[in-house]
Amino acid sequence: MEYIEDYIREVIPESPEFLRKLEEYAEENHVPIIHPEVAQFMNVLLKIKRPKKILEIGTAIGYSALTMMNAIDGDGEILTIERRDDMIDLAQNNININGYKNKIKILKGEAKEVLPKVKGKFDLIFLDAAKSKYMDFLPYCIESLSPRGIIISDNVLFKGMIANDELVVRRKKTIVRRMREYLDYICNNDMLESSIIPIGDGVALSYKKEE
Repeated sequence: MEYIEDYIREVIPESPEFLRKLEEYAEENHVPIIHPEVAQFMNVLLKIKRPKKILEIGTAIGYSALTMMNAIDGDGEILTIERRDDMIDLAQNNININGYKNKIKILKGEAKEVLPKVKGKFDLIFLDAAKSKYMDFLPYCIESLSPRGIIISDNVLFKGMIANDELVVRRKKTIVRRMREYLDYICNNDMLESSIIPIGDGVALSYKKEE
């Protein structure tokens, strides 16, 4: 509900100046970034979890990667995947000017092609790319996630369409169907413990059980 969202945005702390500049750029240039309440949720979660290795799928202008790096005070590494050259150029510049060139690495390509080549385990994975592809990315995410690691999936309620058939726009039916499959899978997978949180456009939090 909008009044709840408005209230939350009024009471959460203001972003640091360098992130506010990216927020302004995103608004002016219609670049989708994580909602303020989602950014604050991630900020708190990362301070609790203190992940050393983070994998992000969907870099855009680098806002969420910089938000996460700021949350852990630069004490870790982020590997982030982006397919668009224009976004990579913008993100790399934002990363460089904020002093995280050696902390955040961008991999160029389609996530489904890049993910099988990613080596090592990650303490946290942030999934914020093509919504219809989440189910395609998930097996690689689970494989790359350390035991007791966390997957954060953004936009999982997709403007409310996932929860209410009356809101579904015809051209979005495939995305809605695939996202419902994704949520059903992560909520009923024996390897995961998941929760769906109705903030922003919907966030799913999945914890990988110990093997």
